[in-house]
Amino acid sequence: MSVVFALATPPAKSAICIFRVSGPGCLDAIKKITGSGLKKARTFYLRPFLDSHGGVVDRVGVVFFKGPESYTGEDSFEVYAHGGLGVMSLIVDVFKGLGFDEAPPGEFTKRAFLNNKISLNEAEAVVDVIDSSSREGVYLSTKSLSGTFTDAVVDFSKRIDFLRVGVEGEIDFSDEGEDFLNSSLIGDLDKVVADFSLFVDGCVGRKHYSTKNKILFVGPVNSGKSSVFNRLLGFERALVSSVAGTTRDLVESEMFYNNASFSLLDSAGIRETDDLIESRGIDIALSQVGDADVVVGVFDSFDNGVLNKFLTLARGKNYLSIFNKLDLGPPNQQGFDCLVSAKTGEGFGELKNRLAAFFKVYDKGDYSFLVRDRHISLFNSSLGCLKKASSKIEKDEGLELVAEDLRLARGFLDEVVGIKSSDSLLGDIFSSFCIGK
Repeated sequence: MSVVFALATPPAKSAICIFRVSGPGCLDAIKKITGSGLKKARTFYLRPFLDSHGGVVDRVGVVFFKGPESYTGEDSFEVYAHGGLGVMSLIVDVFKGLGFDEAPPGEFTKRAFLNNKISLNEAEAVVDVIDSSSREGVYLSTKSLSGTFTDAVVDFSKRIDFLRVGVEGEIDFSDEGEDFLNSSLIGDLDKVVADFSLFVDGCVGRKHYSTKNKILFVGPVNSGKSSVFNRLLGFERALVSSVAGTTRDLVESEMFYNNASFSLLDSAGIRETDDLIESRGIDIALSQVGDADVVVGVFDSFDNGVLNKFLTLARGKNYLSIFNKLDLGPPNQQGFDCLVSAKTGEGFGELKNRLAAFFKVYDKGDYSFLVRDRHISLFNSSLGCLKKASSKIEKDEGLELVAEDLRLARGFLDEVVGIKSSDSLLGDIFSSFCIGK
């Protein structure tokens, strides 16, 4: 494999940026880029980072790992530099000048899998942990990442192998007076079916925990939608101005509250306009209503006609009408679900609770593992084969068919963890039972 590198942190101005490098021979480059070698693996060194002409790009931290004791299983190193865009660009130039290739998405985790550092489902769990939008999702994904899920699947594979040994032994060696197929083995198969059914029931699909709670803010121009949006986030994400029509596109960001993640969308103020760009922004806002879980109407005055217009717009959706600019005085009439001031923050505790309450109906359930659609499909296929094997034994339909069902059941579990190996069942038979010929 070639030597690859990638920026492991977001490509934006920040306090620090981290580059990862992995591949055969990559450690030889450390002396070139730092001016000196590093003696001890897994030790953090402070060194100058040099360009191809010997100029100092930055003062960086460097740590290296010797394969196979690394994430990828290969020789690798990491560079910790200041998070300036110019610094990042120069480091990229240096790595390319050394002949390193830019790593495609997931390359380091892919190499970890190919080098048997992690199983296939553990590799998938890396993304699941990153994408988790709730605490429960994080904990369930981490179980897979830590190997607990793999251990459980491998344990069921071993139990199926034990059953296969008995069935195959009965097929191949019954004429030599050995009794492999007995009531104990049949009971073991039923126990595996029951235990595996419970295991599958304890798995929840990734989509169940990755669904975003989408909240769309709508309202007339200058009602303070963007100010409410920014106050909920805690920082200025959307541009705020007294000029009507400032927000012309959809602005999206995420908020975490009460152990749940919410996707907030600020939209263009809705009004009649001849401005083509603003008009397009209004069309985008209207098109998002159907995808929103909750529509929030933001107003700064009481106008029954305007309120009814937006209530109609959100028909069929969870809807919350809020009065903004409470710092200037309360509305002259009732008719709002919540009163807030984006300027002072008054009323935002209640607003957050009202928004969160819309999503309490979704019961996440009590699950043990977070899995993907392919896992669920493979588990169901494996369980189906186990049930067929049990039924065929009871009906005495032929041990060859039972053996094939067990082989398929084991094969589906192998696909879950990414194991593709030759069948070593014969070796299992000879090592498990003292059979001689």
